[in-house]
Amino acid sequence: MLGSKSLIFKKQKRKRKNGKIKKSKRISVSAKEEMVAEPYQIAPEEEEEDKGFSLKSSAQSDSYGVQPLGNLYFNPSSHNSRNTGLGNLQTLTDELVLDILGLLEGTHLGILSTVSKGFYIFCNHEPLWRNLVLETCKGGFLFKGCWRSTFVSAYRPSFPVLSFGLKVKDFYSDYLFQSWLCANLEMKPEWLQRDNIVRRKGISLDEFVMDFEEPNKPVLLEGCLENWPGLEKWNRDYLVEKCGDVKFSVGPVEMKLEDYFKYSDQVREERPLYLFDPKFAEKIPQLGKDYDVPMYFNEDLFSVLGNERPDHRWIIIGPAGSGSSFHIDPNSTSAWNAIIKGSKKWILFPPDVVPPGVHPSPDGAEVASPVSIIEWFMNFYSATKNWKKRPIECVCKAGEVIFVPNGWWHLVINLEDSIAITQNFVSRRNLVNVLEFLKRPNACTLVSGTSDRVNLHDKFKNAIEAHHPGTIDEMTLKAEQKKAQQNKPSFWESVTDSNAGAFRFSF
Repeated sequence: MLGSKSLIFKKQKRKRKNGKIKKSKRISVSAKEEMVAEPYQIAPEEEEEDKGFSLKSSAQSDSYGVQPLGNLYFNPSSHNSRNTGLGNLQTLTDELVLDILGLLEGTHLGILSTVSKGFYIFCNHEPLWRNLVLETCKGGFLFKGCWRSTFVSAYRPSFPVLSFGLKVKDFYSDYLFQSWLCANLEMKPEWLQRDNIVRRKGISLDEFVMDFEEPNKPVLLEGCLENWPGLEKWNRDYLVEKCGDVKFSVGPVEMKLEDYFKYSDQVREERPLYLFDPKFAEKIPQLGKDYDVPMYFNEDLFSVLGNERPDHRWIIIGPAGSGSSFHIDPNSTSAWNAIIKGSKKWILFPPDVVPPGVHPSPDGAEVASPVSIIEWFMNFYSATKNWKKRPIECVCKAGEVIFVPNGWWHLVINLEDSIAITQNFVSRRNLVNVLEFLKRPNACTLVSGTSDRVNLHDKFKNAIEAHHPGTIDEMTLKAEQKKAQQNKPSFWESVTDSNAGAFRFSF
């Protein structure tokens, strides 16, 4: 019988050298193909050779022996320990079983895991224990190699917990196996090859505004961080020393930086936790002094609100595999993201193109997407190569800055341990869009980064009129003129009769 690895991927060979929204359900192949049948397709390109998937060099086999369901067909006995272990519950989907188990406390999960081999596998599913830790350890945690051990040690530090799982024979589950696979998969080379973003170095502010901000196009800027003290100083030792016992936002919990680095060094999971803190400069003022806003983004009209402005800047730290699934930046703002250490893969879609596998609600308040970033790459990335409106892609490295225009969908995944700074801003070019966003009927669910979501529009508008009289009227007029120009037919459209295929004289 084939092992779980040999059926669907091959181990990557390495030569030995001397010396880091709402998640959707996992998607079957047939459903995925139906979902990506978009109207933007063109004639297919020459097919690339499928070289399969490769595991990370540090990957170990599944702790409990879970295999993909396809391997069951190579088992002469056709016996699946999942079904016999679950009894009458075997008719439920794996996801539903886990949803039910997610209602239990840790003690009950531990007891239930002794009932059968099937329940042993399900009750030791790492995301269940991760959720328990994040729900109960708001003040932080010390990661102990796996989430189950972390949970137990938080309440019984001296209680011995096995560091390994018991292997269960003949347990087949695509859902559970894919969770392990996504946590241990290398990024395929073809996922990193496409680099079609415009790159610029040393351009003037006027060039940036004319070529990128006005037309709302992304650009990767080089040479903007050369005078940043943080570019040289920001490493683990420096940050741990400066930050000491100060805690930062990591998902729903607060953690000391030293504890977070211990977690990120050990963790091997599908969705690693991301350190994403909007108050870092207030907590450690020196960090705010270690960087300067690039000149292209100095105009920040939300600053007129003073301390009442929405969250707008974050320090971002995460291990390889961490990142942000597809989203649009909050409050219709534009953003810039500067890499200080490491590298990130970016994929961006224009506002009028929803990425494959992503399903926003009609009001835009929620977005359903694959469980993890790697899962999106596995199931949907290849579909985009035949679209007329292809995504903008790049790998952004240390010392580089990417400009993300308002309304653009984007996904980011860390290719290695990374440290970055990002800020959202409102300039004159984007002022009208932001004001329209803030006055939407469902602003109370859409607006983020502030406790006063309902009144933010009026506060912002009044502050702009007080600090910059006439600016709103001026930018509104320009927006209307731009829209009229875009809707204006071209010369040939005005003289061609599309029905008769001949000219018409209607100047």
